Amino acid sequence: MTAAAAMIHHRHHHLWPLVVAACPAGELAHDAQHILRVYRWALRLADEAAIDRDLAGAAALVHDLVFVPKDSDQRATGGERSAAAAPTVLRQVGYDDSAIVAIADAVRTCSWSRGLPPTGPLGALLQDADRLDALGAIGLARLYACSQFMSTAVKPGLLLHGDDPAGDSDRTLSDKHQAADHIRIKLLKLADSMHFPSSRAEAQRRHAHLLAHLEAVRSEAD
Repeated sequence: MTAAAAMIHHRHHHLWPLVVAACPAGELAHDAQHILRVYRWALRLADEAAIDRDLAGAAALVHDLVFVPKDSDQRATGGERSAAAAPTVLRQVGYDDSAIVAIADAVRTCSWSRGLPPTGPLGALLQDADRLDALGAIGLARLYACSQFMSTAVKPGLLLHGDDPAGDSDRTLSDKHQAADHIRIKLLKLADSMHFPSSRAEAQRRHAHLLAHLEAVRSEAD
């Protein structure tokens, strides 16, 4: 499905190019396709969360409006920065102050790295939609793409720990050094954080894919 076909409200159509313009160049884990997948899940969850689909979709579209690299010391502020930037673009496409406040609050609390609980159903919906995209086959692709983006000649990273590729030992895990460590540090914890029945069911399916991936890593790296 194209972005144009996915948009269910005229304000979303106008918001979309503003959002795409803010996507980081060359960073595949937080590109326009990620935004679109989160948008689709936000719409799916809207009825379950008793949230207007216009509001749910807008929150998904602006949730990563300001990109902070995963290895930045300021990574935990990403949600707050996106929440602070959201009112400008939301007002530009016609959202009123009450909608903007609700959307900005949902965006402020959606970041995993910040660890804030959602303050209402819209925030819970956005957390679930965003975190689902970190799970399963696409979540793994995003993980490795993000690690490649962070790896430089000065600070090179690895796909796997040489002696413990699946993170089975009691060593200290570090996803800034070994990409696969991120599975245990974060991804395997996400399924238990879901708020709604549909997202919980989908998260469990994708969680199983992560476990299968770790098993394959053990086998192939041996």
